[in-house]
Amino acid sequence: MRYRSRLRSRLIVSFALLGFALTATFALATLYLRDRLEGQLIGDFLMKEVSAFAQFKLANPDPDANYTLSDEKVLLFAFREGSPSIPERWRGLPDGVHRFHGVDEFGEPDAYKLAVSRAGDVVGFLRYGYRQEALSQQQLAYSLVVAVLLFSFLSLLLGVWSSRRVMRPVTDLARRIGELRVGATPRKLAERFADDEVGQLAAAFDDYAERLNASIQRDREFNADVSHELRTPLAVIGGAAELLLARPGLDDKTRIRLERIQRAVQQCTDLTVALLMLSRNERGRGHADVHRIATQLAEANRQQLAGKPVRILVEGCEDVHVDAPDAVLAVALGNLIGNACKYTPRGEVRVRVEPERVQVFDTGPGLSAEDAERLFERGYRGSGAGGTTGGGIGLSIVSRLCALYGWEVGVAPRPEGGAVATLVYGRDGADQTGSSQP
Repeated sequence: MRYRSRLRSRLIVSFALLGFALTATFALATLYLRDRLEGQLIGDFLMKEVSAFAQFKLANPDPDANYTLSDEKVLLFAFREGSPSIPERWRGLPDGVHRFHGVDEFGEPDAYKLAVSRAGDVVGFLRYGYRQEALSQQQLAYSLVVAVLLFSFLSLLLGVWSSRRVMRPVTDLARRIGELRVGATPRKLAERFADDEVGQLAAAFDDYAERLNASIQRDREFNADVSHELRTPLAVIGGAAELLLARPGLDDKTRIRLERIQRAVQQCTDLTVALLMLSRNERGRGHADVHRIATQLAEANRQQLAGKPVRILVEGCEDVHVDAPDAVLAVALGNLIGNACKYTPRGEVRVRVEPERVQVFDTGPGLSAEDAERLFERGYRGSGAGGTTGGGIGLSIVSRLCALYGWEVGVAPRPEGGAVATLVYGRDGADQTGSSQP
């Protein structure tokens, strides 16, 4: 809706500015041409009359000699050079046409042009009053201003009407695209529009939507097939390990290896379920016991410490449940606990279960501000990864699971050293029904 409003506004403003520019240019050109032509015509007339008058007075110095003017609005005066009878404003004016504005003896606005011409010691003045022309020019200017405003308003209305007409198919296309749903079979858009630019855009989108849906369908089928095909051998491996563990007389090394196989099978099963939900973008429902899963994960990591002097403790509330499958919570929390154990050479890893969150504290080397900001990016392993193994995708999976379920996850350095990872599921995702243990 935002791009539509901007585009439509630009069309309206363009029409309004175009109308204003054209009418304003026409009005200015009209005023300029009128003033120039009028001034040229009047100037030529005045110079012609005053020159003829000066020549007439030079040839006929008799005061009774009459000179006939061609226009009654023209007044002729003849004086000897330097005569005190010459009005003060006219004294010293060079030959030519001069323009004067002022008021007459009655206080009314007055405008006239004065032509000056000399013949010998005689100075001829011809006064041409054009007050009516000035008033008509002023009225013309007012009329042109009104015309500019009127035509600008009409251009604005034309812009609004044209923008609606032009934008209607674009708006319709945007609305129909917004109604499409991922995975649903889309209805062809191109057949609903004319064979123009919008129709070409709709056809291109139809082609893109068809290819996108085909790709999504292939991904879903692949994920479902992989999930189904992996669960069967994992179940076989887990069942075989369980049967072998039940046999009497197993030595300790064999038992440890079989238990490790069981943990790996369970981890692969949980990861398969979590990845399948991510690929489908579907939230699985459940009643995961946070404290129980944290305890199981702590025990599994104890078996993998390989003799490192690290203690793993689980504390906090015992009866906190999250509306999610056990597999999802196990993958999210297992990555946080596993990373803490991996990067802690000695000391302890402490898991605290609270009503709204789980925190994993470690006494490792800590992390930098850049690592804390980018740790959940896919493929990023951090500056303290050292010689540890891993592809840097575990925490990325955790971040995607949290986005799917509306949780929050973060890792921050501790002032006393080490780091703390926090998984916040909030009161909407957790159900606290028990008490806590110290």
